[in-house]
Amino acid sequence: MIHIPVLIREVLEYLDPKPNENFIDGTVGEGSHAIEILERNKPEGKVLGIDWDAKQVENSKFYTSRFKERIIVVNGSYANMKDIAERMHFTPVHGILLDLGYSSWQIEQSGKGFSFNKDEALDMRFNAHNPVTAEKIINEYSELAIEKIIREYGEEKFSKQIAREIVRQRKIKKIQSTFELNNVIERAMPLKSRHGRIHYATRTFQALRIAVNGELDNLQKGLLEAISILSPGGRLVVISFHSLEDRIVKNAFKYAVNNKMANLLTKKPVRAWAKEMAVNPRARSAKLRALIKI
Repeated sequence: MIHIPVLIREVLEYLDPKPNENFIDGTVGEGSHAIEILERNKPEGKVLGIDWDAKQVENSKFYTSRFKERIIVVNGSYANMKDIAERMHFTPVHGILLDLGYSSWQIEQSGKGFSFNKDEALDMRFNAHNPVTAEKIINEYSELAIEKIIREYGEEKFSKQIAREIVRQRKIKKIQSTFELNNVIERAMPLKSRHGRIHYATRTFQALRIAVNGELDNLQKGLLEAISILSPGGRLVVISFHSLEDRIVKNAFKYAVNNKMANLLTKKPVRAWAKEMAVNPRARSAKLRALIKI
């Protein structure tokens, strides 16, 4: 089943694709946003889709096959989009989209251990060539390093207790699956914190995914690259899903405005309507920010 694109109406409003314009989808996934752009930039407009996950490149090629030569899909990181665009001779660039959330396919079908609801190996890599896995962090990193990852990338107030319990349990038996890690986190949490609004393992799993994939560093670099390769009047639209990402986007946009590189199209982050949240729960945490290059 194809991924349901988040904030699609708002993406199209702020990206404003017109006939024969070119766009980069830096997190193309199954191509759901790209398809909507391709419907609007015909007959000659193109989309360059980038994804770090080789399987997602296959997925997007399958779903967008009817657009033939108007879409180019590349396996790579949006942090390197300038090099990728130059290599593909993709110019001019009228708009760029970064949807920073991982897809429903990655949770449900990738087998990479992104979800604590499925019993899978602790991998969490978007790219198979990455030498760092969640299992490596959990079983080989120091207690202090694990605590720092969970605290900084998960904003988890029980990071110290969780890191201590991870180290205690791995001495008994290597922690290799999502269910095993979930059980360790549960044991570390105070009883009253195991039944909150969000699942007790959410923040730790988020932290590990960010650490494994270097997501925040990639975002910082990718935003600067995006602004640099946009044509004057080109638009950058970013959808983030947690406060760490949104803070980086907000600061990068502020830097671009202060240095007379761009103007904001969104003074505050745009959120999903209640109707969309009811249909697509992932939209609840989504925040969209947009700018236009001077």
